[in-house]
Parts: sequence; structure tokens; C-alpha cells
Amino acid sequence: MKHGVAFRKFSRTSSHRNLMLRNLVTSLFEHEQIRTTLAKAKDTARLAEKIITLGKKNNETSYRQAQAFILKPPVLPKLFTTFAERYANRPGGYTRIHRLDNRSGDNAPIALLELVDNPRDFKLEMTARAVGRELLNEKLRWDSPRGVVNSGVQHAEIAVAKELNLGGFDSSELRPTTRRNLQKVMKYRSREALTEIGAKASAYIETILAKPVAEAKMQLRADSKEKEKARKRGNPNFVGSFPVLPARAGVASPGETRPAMRLVQGALGRPARWRGRHALA
Repeated sequence: MKHGVAFRKFSRTSSHRNLMLRNLVTSLFEHEQIRTTLAKAKDTARLAEKIITLGKKNNETSYRQAQAFILKPPVLPKLFTTFAERYANRPGGYTRIHRLDNRSGDNAPIALLELVDNPRDFKLEMTARAVGRELLNEKLRWDSPRGVVNSGVQHAEIAVAKELNLGGFDSSELRPTTRRNLQKVMKYRSREALTEIGAKASAYIETILAKPVAEAKMQLRADSKEKEKARKRGNPNFVGSFPVLPARAGVASPGETRPAMRLVQGALGRPARWRGRHALA
């Protein structure tokens, strides 16, 4: 019976385990994003929430308690100024865990642990990409691909501001899940974040539109001169048809539907590894 099992032991002594978690919390406060195993991320998040609460209290007792826990003294001012101001109106939930992939070797699940509303917020980036992709899909419903390439998708910031005031079942340009994620990301942020999300969504739309155009130009350049092409066929490095560019994190062709985790894991997740003996056949 598992009586009295209050927390994870990590196959370490108590002193080693506590020092490891203190080190992870200190690294989280220093970089605001760390990548570790899922089990360590859960325990690190639990302790980081308590230390940030000490920073919000901002008195002598809380300062001494945080000073005794954090391993790097230069991180302390950041806790009592930057984090205390950022999370002043947030009642809790200062950390977020993203499940990524399994580690090669021991197959341990890997997670990205981050502080919410940090300058490199992973969820903000992926939500902005989802907004841009869905705004582009909505534009393609009423216009031809060539027309969308020529005109683009305008006023992404206005569309984002409109979505914040809609309910869960209201019809709009975004899916209910994307709208809900957008409202969560913007709940405790200032209105300046609207401009940031609009700019990221517009940049991602331009990236999606530029990709097929760039591929077409490179294909035309490869097929331009028939005589030169015939001469180069003797070169083993010559490629007759230009390969399709690989998808990066969050990239999906307009109108394409893939699971959200596959899109999120794009550049961060490891490529598919060899599975089973039959793969060699």
C-alpha cells in the first residue's frame, strides 16, 4: 500500500532532491522557460508558485524565505519587482507546462515549463499562429488563392479585438477553441498585447502565403532552361523537381487540419524515430 507517499522521490536522497528542485526553480526564474522531464516540471511548478507568492507579499519575512530558497542572489530583485508587478492581479497559476515529446534513450516524457505572460510566451506564440491561420482560411472562403496572395489579410489586430468580446457559441472568423485560448492569453495582459498578437498573426499569414510563392519561383528557376537542364542531368547533385519545404512549428497549409499537438511540436519535438524491426525491411 502506498500510504504516506506525499511527493515524488526521483530516486534521490532528500538533500539531493531539494537542491535539484531549488536549482530548477532558480533556472526558471532566471530564464522564464526551461525544458525538463514532465515529473520534474510538475514539482518545480508547485514550488515556483509558492516562491512567486512570497514575492507578491513583498515584506522582510518573505524576502528572507525567498533568499534562503533561491540559489542565485541576482534573481531575487527580479522576483520582488518584475514578477510581483506582472502577477499583481493574477490570483494564482503563474506557471504553465507544455508536454513536448519523449526523450531518446530512456523514453522519459519531456515538457516545457514556463512562466505565464513571459516575453517569449509559448502559448501566446501558438495562439497568434492559430489566429493567423484561421483568418487566412476565412479569407480563402471568399477569395481565390491568387487574390489572397496579392491582397493579403488586413486588420488582424481589429479581428483579434472583436473576438475578445464574443461568447463561446457566437459565430465568427475563429473556431471556439481558438477564441477561448485567445481570451485566456489576454485575460491578465494589457491592451498593448493586442498589437503584439495582431503583428504575430500578420507575420505568420505572410509566411504561409510566401511559402508556395517561393516554392513556385524556385521550381520555375530549376526548370527554366531545357538545354541547361539536360546538361546538368549528368551531375549527381542535380535535382529535377524542387523538394517541398519541410513544415516548421505550427505550420499548416491553408485549409489543412492537423492535431494541435502535432503543430505545436513541429520544431521542438524530435523527428519520428525508427520503430520496430520491420522498419528495416
